[in-house]
Amino acid sequence: MNQAVINLLKEQVWYLGTYNNEPNAIPVAFKDVTSDGQLVVGDVFLETTLENIKANGKIAVSACNAQTFEGYQIKGTARYITDGPIVDTFKKLVSDMFKGACTAKGALIITPEKVIVTTPGADNKKEL
Repeated sequence: MNQAVINLLKEQVWYLGTYNNEPNAIPVAFKDVTSDGQLVVGDVFLETTLENIKANGKIAVSACNAQTFEGYQIKGTARYITDGPIVDTFKKLVSDMFKGACTAKGALIITPEKVIVTTPGADNKKEL
């Protein structure tokens, strides 16, 4: 992933797409990009997403800037963790935001396999 992709991912809401028997797409706000290029998502309400990942391990992440239309789709695999520093960070963020009413239960660790440009123009559908 280049720096433009990382910057956009850090600034915008992500939409996760998974599937098993039927497609599932959800927005997520508790997310980050790690220094080694993995995508991490805090699990607050990911029940269907987690069921789909258990079935096939596949995920797509889409994000775009609604003002400039710059966007990217990342396709890859995901695994779920329930402890460690990433989970601890999300637990604190969620608990602080919702004043203890809910917390993160774990985190998705997404390993990107493809990064595809979704920005309108000549590079649309180009794989980075």
